Amino acid sequence: MKIVLFYHSLLSDWNHGNAHFLRGIVQELKVRNHEVHVFEPENAWSLQNLISEYGPEKVKELQQYYPGLQTNFYNLSSLNLDTVLQGADLVLVHEWNDHELVKRLGEHRLQNNYKLLFHDTHHRAVTEKSSMATYDLAHYDGVLAFGEVIKNIYLQEKWTQKAWTWHEAADDSVFYPRTKTEIAGDLVWIGNWGDEERTAELHEFLINPVKELGLKAKIYGVRYPEHALKSLADAGIEYGGWLPNYKAPEEFAKYKVTVHVPRRPYVVALPGIPTIRPFEALSCGIPLITAPWEDAENLFTPGQDFLVAKNGAEMKMHLQTVLSNQSKVDELAAHGLKTINQRHTCAHRVTELENICGELGINPAKIYRNKKEQNLHAK
Repeated sequence: MKIVLFYHSLLSDWNHGNAHFLRGIVQELKVRNHEVHVFEPENAWSLQNLISEYGPEKVKELQQYYPGLQTNFYNLSSLNLDTVLQGADLVLVHEWNDHELVKRLGEHRLQNNYKLLFHDTHHRAVTEKSSMATYDLAHYDGVLAFGEVIKNIYLQEKWTQKAWTWHEAADDSVFYPRTKTEIAGDLVWIGNWGDEERTAELHEFLINPVKELGLKAKIYGVRYPEHALKSLADAGIEYGGWLPNYKAPEEFAKYKVTVHVPRRPYVVALPGIPTIRPFEALSCGIPLITAPWEDAENLFTPGQDFLVAKNGAEMKMHLQTVLSNQSKVDELAAHGLKTINQRHTCAHRVTELENICGELGINPAKIYRNKKEQNLHAK
């Protein structure tokens, strides 16, 4: 297939956690010999912040981890859809795109026979419903939603006629266990502070346990306000600033444990959506302890893939267990990695996407790599 993807940014993961999954999908599509073209706005805020703070060399560094990964920059006022979509079979539009682009693509779809899908990987369908409702999806063939609850919102609100659940997953070409050559500390956490929607939780499940147990810990991320940095310093936690997403596996290998602290919207209103962080950790073989979230779609096996702490006291208890019990460490790491490899890689998601393309009526000879696969999916 010829597939055209409109992303906020493929090159930058500065405050753009979806970049991991989006990059992995592009690479897996290319492995399967699909023709892939990515377009992103020339002044995207993520890339602009990355370059202004860390320089253009960070963009070049990406090629070491994702060889051959390419994007195309566009200006919305001069974007010629006839040109960029010529011969396309499938067009994916990520939800961090301008409303005008989304509308223009829908109108263009009316005059052409490719399939057009909107891809939602955020909680805004719940937290910013009025904004999401203004996306004009009238002429789209459907929505890919990264959780069942998001999919149902699109259908219930009649924003679309068709929707599929398409969870994020680990790019195991980059996120895999690294050999532990050095131990830099006990705990590492990778995540952005954000808009104060999990401040209390970060204190209860991360900062306070580290301080009370006297652990050697390091935190990476952006958008940390002064009060957050003060809290980290007070707890003796080293702050590492922005970490390129593709370097997370190398950092996981230097520490003994990590934790997951989901943002409040995911806990309260979006059960079943863990975000990308647990996929990343489990795929790298580091023991994971998570604050409460409901695995409503049975993606994992809590207690075996990772430990769940109901409160700060339980987080301390689980941390002590992991840091003092090597057999428990090995058991958790092995079970979590097995679950990822069996169910939650970008290869699994591309297979799901190919099957959706079959449902949409795209020629199987274009979707699947060989006659055997075509026959299998024709049954």
